[in-house]
Amino acid sequence: MSDTQVLEPTPATPAKPKRVSFAHRLWTGEISYNFVGHSRWFYMISAVLILVSIVSLLVRGLDLGIEFRGGSNFTVSVANVTSTTLDDFRTAVIDSGVPNLDVTVATIGSGRVSIETRALDVDEQITVREAIAEKAGTTAEKVDYQQIGASWGKQVTRQAAIALVVFLILVAFLMGIYFRDWKMALSALVALLHDMIITVGIYALVGFTVTPATLTGLLTILGYSLYDTVVVFDKVRENTANLDEYKSTYAEAANHSVNQVLVRSINTTVIGVLPVAAILFAGAFILGSGPLEDIGLALFVGMIIGAYSSIFIATPLLTHLRMGEPGMQQQAMRVAKRREKLAKAEAAVKAAPAEPVFTIETTSTSSGESFTRQQPVKTARSKRVKSS
Repeated sequence: MSDTQVLEPTPATPAKPKRVSFAHRLWTGEISYNFVGHSRWFYMISAVLILVSIVSLLVRGLDLGIEFRGGSNFTVSVANVTSTTLDDFRTAVIDSGVPNLDVTVATIGSGRVSIETRALDVDEQITVREAIAEKAGTTAEKVDYQQIGASWGKQVTRQAAIALVVFLILVAFLMGIYFRDWKMALSALVALLHDMIITVGIYALVGFTVTPATLTGLLTILGYSLYDTVVVFDKVRENTANLDEYKSTYAEAANHSVNQVLVRSINTTVIGVLPVAAILFAGAFILGSGPLEDIGLALFVGMIIGAYSSIFIATPLLTHLRMGEPGMQQQAMRVAKRREKLAKAEAAVKAAPAEPVFTIETTSTSSGESFTRQQPVKTARSKRVKSS
């Protein structure tokens, strides 16, 4: 007969650590950047950009296209459009002798050139038309001419302003219904105005011509920015539905939401910006000017600024508005008290002395080998009491 023998377990082969993606670590909260806590820095960046945009608008102003300011437009067919075609026609028109023409030259397709000038009287129109025909190697009768009045440009401007106002009103109304929170609608509108001011300011700074294509691009990027903001706000609403259950404040839950959608927003923006960058490059450096250049710049700037505002402006602003509510402040105090209790409990556990152990030595009568094992004192006592 022998006492119970305690065998050492065979050590298991350590498993290789599973590689976890950066996006998954952001989603689970393993890593997180405090966007809300550092919001003042983002506000300062946006304030500088808005200030530069406003100064550019006041000092340089917008270079309005012929559709808005009125003027004369000439189009002519050419045998071959080369890299010097635009400069050649611009020089020919300027050398015609008509003063202060304010010439803009662009290509239409692969075989036509468009020349825009200020409004011309009959004699000036004939002179410029002949200069264009001579450069194109054709007759003046084959140069198409169109006079665009300033009143038509004012009408286009008025319609564009009405469309923008209606768009913003509908955005506020629909977001208020969807989220049932006017503070989300207000934050989204502030982000949209932020995007619009910076985009228009960059147009004034760069000097690109504002055309109907520019307005199309501007309304498009407002829709894109709104979509990105709605995605972030939807995640914020999901994570803040039961704050007591998640044991976090509104600011913490909102910041976690931004981290969760961060990679998605970056990927969406990069994928959208790449083809827009190609359009902008083609319009600015290959074609020289035209609708591609106008709409390309609006989309390129607007999509980047829209993604920025959704993460760095809209969500922090919403958080500050919500954290000012008495209910949210009380909830934050409850979270702080709960964490204080947990911290005290953990400190008490760490400060408690280690549980003493009792060493038991057993000997096998058949082999003569002895084995030792350790167990808590209480367990050893209970066994002695039970055996007696």
